[in-house]
Amino acid sequence: MLTLNDPSLFREQCYVNGQWIDADDKSVIKVDNPSKGEIIGSVPKFGAAETRRAIDAAEAAWAGWRALTPKERGAYLIKWNDLIQENKQDLARILSYEQGKPVAESLGEIALGSSYIPWYAEECRRTYGDVIPAPRKGIRPITHHQPVGVVFAITPWNFPMSMITRKTAPALAAGCPVLVKPASATPYSALALAELAHRAGFPAGVFNVLTGSASVMAGEMASNVKVRKVTFTGSTEVGKKLTAQTAQTMKRVSMELGGNAPFVVFDDADLALTLNCAYGSKIRNAGQTCISTNRILVQEGIAQDFVTGLVERFKTLRVGDGFEDNVEVGPLINQSAVEHCEALLADAVSKGAKILLGGKRHALGGNFFEPTVLTGMTREMRIFHEEIFGPIAPIMTFASEAEAVELANDTPFGLASYVFTQNLSRAWRIPEALEYGLCGVNDAALALAEAPFGGVKESGTGREGGREGLLDFMETRYVLMGGIGA
Repeated sequence: MLTLNDPSLFREQCYVNGQWIDADDKSVIKVDNPSKGEIIGSVPKFGAAETRRAIDAAEAAWAGWRALTPKERGAYLIKWNDLIQENKQDLARILSYEQGKPVAESLGEIALGSSYIPWYAEECRRTYGDVIPAPRKGIRPITHHQPVGVVFAITPWNFPMSMITRKTAPALAAGCPVLVKPASATPYSALALAELAHRAGFPAGVFNVLTGSASVMAGEMASNVKVRKVTFTGSTEVGKKLTAQTAQTMKRVSMELGGNAPFVVFDDADLALTLNCAYGSKIRNAGQTCISTNRILVQEGIAQDFVTGLVERFKTLRVGDGFEDNVEVGPLINQSAVEHCEALLADAVSKGAKILLGGKRHALGGNFFEPTVLTGMTREMRIFHEEIFGPIAPIMTFASEAEAVELANDTPFGLASYVFTQNLSRAWRIPEALEYGLCGVNDAALALAEAPFGGVKESGTGREGGREGLLDFMETRYVLMGGIGA
C-alpha cells in the first residue's frame, strides 16, 4: 500500500480543461506494480470522443495563453516548480510505486525533470527575432517567433516524470497548450503533475493529461487539424508509425526514439573514471534508458583490467524492490522485457559469447533480472544490433581508432555515444566522427536543461532541452516592412 504525506496527489481520473473526469463509458485500464506484480489502481480508458473534446479544450485555451507575456507564463511555471519541490518525496514514491526504480533514483529523476521548468520560465523571455540587413532600399525584413499551437505529448514509462517536464515546460513557456498522453504502465506521475499544475493556477485547458487506448487516441490526434505539434519519446517502430500518421495533416513532430549507444574505451582512458561511468550508465533504471550504454567497445590493451573491474562492481549491486533500503537495481517493467533479455543472451551465447556474471532471472522472481556482464560480443549477435533495455553489459574489443569508429557507427540508430580517453586531440576527433546526436566525453550524464537532447538517423528528429528545445515549439515568422523610403 502506498503511503503519502498528501494522498490527494494519487489521482485515478484524467485531467481535462481544469476538471477531473472519467471515460464516457467508465471503462478503465488497470495498472500494476512491476516489483510485486500487484494491481495498484486504474485510470480512465479514453477513446476518440474524449480525446477530441480535450483537444477542443486546449484549442480554446490557446488564444488566452499565448496572449500572456513570457514573464506571465513563466510565473505559472515557477509556481508549478515550487509545488513540485514541496512535494518531491511524495512524487518520488508515486514514481517508484508505478515504475519500480529505487526511490533514491526517482528523487534524482524529479530533480532533473524539474530543472527544465525554471530554465524555460526564463528562456522564453529571450526568443529574439532578427532585423535582417535589407538587400534593397525602402524595406526592412524582420523575423519573430510565435507558438506553434496545441501540442500532443506522448511520454514513455521509463521516465514517467522527467519526460513530461522536458516536453511540457518549453511548450508551455512558448505559449502552447499541451495534452499529455502518459504510458499506460505509468500514468500516476503524470496525473500527480496535473494536480500540482491545477494548484499552480494554470488556466483551464492549458495543461491536460489523458489516459486510454494509445492507438485510438493517436488516430484522433493525427487526423485532428487542431493539434499542430506532436512530441513523442519511445521506440523507433512506433515513432515511424506516428510520423506517417501525422503527415496527413502536416504536423510538426519531435521524435526521441530508440538508441544503440556505443561506450568506447581507449587504452589511455582513466580506468577508475571509466568504470564509474560505465557502471552508472548501464545500471541506471536497470538499463531501461534510451541513452543507456548498449555496446561496450574496449581497446585491447585495457580490456582485461576493464572487464575485471566491471565484474567486481556488478557483484556488489543489490537488486530488489525500489522501496527497500540500499537497493540499486529495481525490476524490469514487465515479463516481455525479461524475455527480451533472455533471448538476447541465448542468441549471444549460441554464437560464442561468454557470460562472466549473471545471465538469468533473479532469484527474487517476477520481473527481476540479474546484472550481467557478457564478453565476446560480435556483429553476428542480436545484442550488437538491438536495444537491450536491461542490466546487461556486453563487451567487445577493438585494436585501432579507425576500427572503434567503424564499429560504433555500424547501426541505424544515432542517439547517444560515449568516448573515454585522456588524449586531447582524440577527445575532439572521435565525437566528430561518430554519427550520434549526443556524445559524452569522459562523462555519461548527458541530460541537461541547458543543452539540446536528441538523435540522428533512426533515433529521431528534433531536440529537447536548451534553446533549441524552446524553438521546436515555435514558428519563425518573417515580415517584410516596405514603403520606408530611402
